[in-house]
Amino acid sequence: MRIAVVGATGMVGEIMLKVLAERNFPVTELIPVASEKSVGKEIEYKGQKYKVVGLQTAVDLKADIAVFSAGGDTSLEWAPKFAAAGTTVIDNSSAWRMDPTKKLVVPEINASILTKEDKIIANPNCSTIQMVLALAPLHKKYNIRRIIVSTYQSITGTGVKAVRQLENEYAGVEGDMAYKYPIHRNAIPQCDSFEANGYTKEEMKLVRETQKILSDNTIRVTATAVRVPVVGGHSEAVNVEFTNDFEVNEVREILQNTDGVVVQDDLDAFSYPMPLFAEGKNEVFVGRIRRDESQPNTLNMWIVADNLRKGAATNTIQIAEYLIQAGLV
Repeated sequence: MRIAVVGATGMVGEIMLKVLAERNFPVTELIPVASEKSVGKEIEYKGQKYKVVGLQTAVDLKADIAVFSAGGDTSLEWAPKFAAAGTTVIDNSSAWRMDPTKKLVVPEINASILTKEDKIIANPNCSTIQMVLALAPLHKKYNIRRIIVSTYQSITGTGVKAVRQLENEYAGVEGDMAYKYPIHRNAIPQCDSFEANGYTKEEMKLVRETQKILSDNTIRVTATAVRVPVVGGHSEAVNVEFTNDFEVNEVREILQNTDGVVVQDDLDAFSYPMPLFAEGKNEVFVGRIRRDESQPNTLNMWIVADNLRKGAATNTIQIAEYLIQAGLV
């Protein structure tokens, strides 16, 4: 099983390598890939050193699977070249997510839609993945009508430059700014650029991707995405209106029996999800599960996950694992 990791020297690429090792993914040959400026650099995987190669070299090596985390432009240009060489691409960028010819996959929800013909597979946005993983089983049971979500997103979603900005601000040092404003002791109500409707791209990803993954365009979604000075993961306050009524205890039970979800919801013990404790973990944590008393059939919940793990690297590797298990590669 020859695996190419495209963007191997980046933040998500490094986590992908970690997750591959942790999960004992059956790698027989690792091909770390990055931009020209990183070619020749060495990365370590399972105690062994590997030299980073360029994109064309990687295409020529004809890997079985290529996991991409190198930005949308790179994916648009290079994913089709890998696919044409017979490599199955799992892409972390937003490049292919809303392409009607490409599948958008969270393995626990919809991996079964994949076929051998799917040579470019899209990994959803980090904030979408954690939300839909918790909502999919509830949609099956109660039928979601509307979602209102407010996100509190880690700076790691922006990348290394944002992490450095926060560290510099902590230390009182001037440096490059990833954001227009200080992030230390601040909350910035803008994740990504604005669209014509006044929403950011991140907010509209939550709308469009949720409908696509759950295969239901009737679900109404509205979102506000906020960047906060947190490193460990994204948090979301989610308000869900269902067609059918529910019992809160039954909701908890459904979530407790959902693969990849951990319920932390013991108010007496002050137990609820927090990014501080989600960091480095692959699960999605759900708590503060309670009825919205302002209108019928409506639930409030708090959802937290490490955005670099389940929100990106782990979900990608899980898709690759499914491809192998199902004999699709």
